[in-house]
Amino acid sequence: MRWKRLTGRTVAGLLTAGLISAGLLPVTASAAEATDLARGKTVTASGSHGGYPAANANDGKVDSYWESNGHPADLTVKLGADADVQSVVVKLNPDPIWATRTQDIHVLGRKQDGTAFSSLRARAGYVFNPSSNRNTVTIPVTGRVADLQLKFFSNTEAPGAQVAEIQVFGTAAPNPDLTVSALSWSPTSPSETDDITVQGTVRNAGSAASPATTVNVSLGGVVVGSAPVGPLAAGASAPVSVSVGKRPQGSYTVSALVDPTDTVVESDNTNNSRTTASPLVVGQSPGPDLEVRSITSSPANPAVGAAVTFTVAVHNRGTSAVSAGTVTRLTVGSTTLNGTTPAIAAGATANVTVGGSWTAASGGATLTATADATNLVAETSETNNTFARSIVVGRGAAVPYTELEAEKANYQGTLLQSDAERTFGHTNFATESSGRESVRLNSTGQYVEFTSTAPANSIVVRNSIPDAPGGGGREATISLYADGTFVRKLDLSSKHSWLYGNTDSPEGLTNTPGGDARRLFDESHALFTETYPAGTKFRLQRDASDNAAFYIIDLIDLEQVAAPSSQPSGCVSITTYGAVANDGLDDTAAIQRAVTANQNGEIDCVWIPAGQWRQEQKILTDDPLDRGQWNQVGIRDVTIRGAGMWHSQLYTLTPPHEAGGINHPHEGNFGFDIDENTQISDIAIFGSGTIRGGDGNHEGGVALNGRFGKDTKISNVWIEHANVGVWAGRDFDNIQELWNPGDGVEFTGMRIRNTYADGINFANGTRNSTVYNSSFRNTGDDALAVWSSKYVKDQSVDIGHDNSFRNNTIQLPWRANGIAIYGGYGNKIENNLISDTMNYPAIMLATDHDPLPFSGQTLIANNGLYRTGGAFWNEDQEFGAITLFPQNLPIPGVTIRDTDIVDSTYDGIQFKTGGGLMPDVKIQNVRIEKSNNGSGILAMGGARGNATLTGVTITDSRDGHVLIEPGSQFTISGTPNGARAKR
Repeated sequence: MRWKRLTGRTVAGLLTAGLISAGLLPVTASAAEATDLARGKTVTASGSHGGYPAANANDGKVDSYWESNGHPADLTVKLGADADVQSVVVKLNPDPIWATRTQDIHVLGRKQDGTAFSSLRARAGYVFNPSSNRNTVTIPVTGRVADLQLKFFSNTEAPGAQVAEIQVFGTAAPNPDLTVSALSWSPTSPSETDDITVQGTVRNAGSAASPATTVNVSLGGVVVGSAPVGPLAAGASAPVSVSVGKRPQGSYTVSALVDPTDTVVESDNTNNSRTTASPLVVGQSPGPDLEVRSITSSPANPAVGAAVTFTVAVHNRGTSAVSAGTVTRLTVGSTTLNGTTPAIAAGATANVTVGGSWTAASGGATLTATADATNLVAETSETNNTFARSIVVGRGAAVPYTELEAEKANYQGTLLQSDAERTFGHTNFATESSGRESVRLNSTGQYVEFTSTAPANSIVVRNSIPDAPGGGGREATISLYADGTFVRKLDLSSKHSWLYGNTDSPEGLTNTPGGDARRLFDESHALFTETYPAGTKFRLQRDASDNAAFYIIDLIDLEQVAAPSSQPSGCVSITTYGAVANDGLDDTAAIQRAVTANQNGEIDCVWIPAGQWRQEQKILTDDPLDRGQWNQVGIRDVTIRGAGMWHSQLYTLTPPHEAGGINHPHEGNFGFDIDENTQISDIAIFGSGTIRGGDGNHEGGVALNGRFGKDTKISNVWIEHANVGVWAGRDFDNIQELWNPGDGVEFTGMRIRNTYADGINFANGTRNSTVYNSSFRNTGDDALAVWSSKYVKDQSVDIGHDNSFRNNTIQLPWRANGIAIYGGYGNKIENNLISDTMNYPAIMLATDHDPLPFSGQTLIANNGLYRTGGAFWNEDQEFGAITLFPQNLPIPGVTIRDTDIVDSTYDGIQFKTGGGLMPDVKIQNVRIEKSNNGSGILAMGGARGNATLTGVTITDSRDGHVLIEPGSQFTISGTPNGARAKR
């Protein structure tokens, strides 16, 4: 160490930086080059108090601050790569209103390849005094770290730690720095018939060699291809070339991203992408071009066994006419129907009646129509002839994708199978797998190969890869092949999976590794640049560059995604208000302006075009009374439409607990707050939650929340990585003058995946509302629920009633039920498919959670329940596939009919001890097959009430087909086929 005399200019600069408070500074030879490495970097905390999130400690403002929710507390700056640090500056607000305080701080650091933190400066007390040093403390440190952490033990003036700004001064350590430049394409002016190749240059601008990685090329914000990039010495460059195939007419932003999974540690991780200033413009080629616009069925919603006929609308978007005689083909299940197409002029549409009919099968099907099915016409594009939609019949949702299980595919890997009790919560991959089986890939070259049964241009992969050593997840790739030809790398992540602790307390689960783990799976999705025909062999293979320690593949969804919808007449795009697709910048303000304009009657409809749109705050109504984040006003009289859930996607990068602004429990910083008469359709809402409650009450937010009111309809919305998908209802005391419970709310075509709590919850007096033809997978609480809570205006009127859950498919709830009803009357659960619950019933009626009482009738009808039920509450309580739990309040008026209960983990139907009465339960035409570790029907020792069985069949139950435990006050009349009651 030496003393260096500083010039006036240098002194002023260092004073501004908060490094010194006198004219002399002990420095090393490189101190003059030190910069604030924390600026713009991610800051996390062990916990936050109220509206004082960790992000406030690095927002460039000293009048905002982070405050922890107690001691000890951690504040961590992620520098992104190793740096040689020299000092840490901690600031509080310099306003004299801040009293002098002492904070006890320990400074620690962790290298980029390390797992544990080590000490950089021993624990000591630091005095913050606005009158003497502008409320700034400088702590000298020495070390090379990528993460710098302050651990606080006390604060003499507050119950938690406080930091207005943190700065970390030092210099970057040697590391690679990958950049992309010189993006171009050939041909330079392509048409729809041209194969397009995008070229660019990857350069390592850093001070150390970089390992091999990949580069992704995106058109319009969608990854369309990738190429390998070999190791690069410091300063070296390499050309890359990516074929993106033929593209439809239109204008596309072109961007490239090197090291897309962030596996290379770089000195600067913010310059890995490049977007061209001018778009790629694909022109229309002369000639005909047929496409299917719609499929109409008669009847529209057929019963099982009905004969259904179809009409297909075929449009010629080309520049020349098509002669009569081409074949329009429709496939549904194993049925193929053909129709003869008349002549269609350029720009015209013809309605083609296909011959024959289809016999409607339970569960519905995907309708796929193809224009020019026999390829008589040489078209401008041969990739847009197919259109698919669902038809709903019988049980479950008619989803537009085909789900294929890994264990039923061709594979080279290890088959994982659950134990007999399907033990959950102990890092058990098989229990958390669909069908209770999955395939593990441990070695290079291992794979799972699926054979498609319908045309597809997209894939969803349900998978598990390891957590990062210190928690928080990691990224990795897996290689996708089609019929043996490499297609692309798929990006996988464990950021939103891997929770640790005791599932009995979901709010206590943590992202920090230790002990038992659960929620082991997540999903990745991708659109292809072409449609692959039925019979294509899609292989997910672990290649040498796919470097996760293991890959577990559960299932895939293959879907034929329609082209983006056109902007409807009367709708105004969010781009008019300043939103820019795919640029990575926050579009919230522009979206909010568009929604406000619609709400004020200035425009008729809000249009969200195809693209990736970043949203970092909830969309709501600005409240001039500013009643705070706990009392929000939702939107009303608003219509929001998108180009399709695969195309118009809202996303957030900031976990809700780090977002500041709105951070009401169950709300978060993304999606929409709805008060009444709102229609939202054909978009995706992707949150950034990673936890439910643990690690400082770090909840994952809600995509759609609010009062909902009347005339609200939500359709075809894809939601992932939220705490809750939809929470309909607010407590009455939350702005009483706006009390407006959901009434007649409709949800259709929803796709809700990978949440930390409920899928859709009808709370606070929601009535006359429906969830129909929707799919749910890996929800963290009830996938669907009616909670007739007491937090309402009038408990005699505001009861959850006449709600309906119909034709939904529910898979793999990792905590709680498939469907639950808590109180109310007239509610119905019909035609649903529910499978693979981890620890709770498929269907539960209960009076826990302190609801208003049940009354009237509750109907459970025509459901299929497979591999459901489980053990919970210290694994001491074993739940049936259908469970009635009258905790102190009665559950009257229940009918269970026309239902299949198959392969239950414990009992088929269970009447649980709870103190309340369950009178006159009717069980009709129910099949219970294979109750693995329980009875077909069980009345527990403390159960009270009676049930009547009619047309019930029970087979293969371990503990007897009908079991009434000793001491039970529950009676069962009627004898199942082939069974007798047992006491």
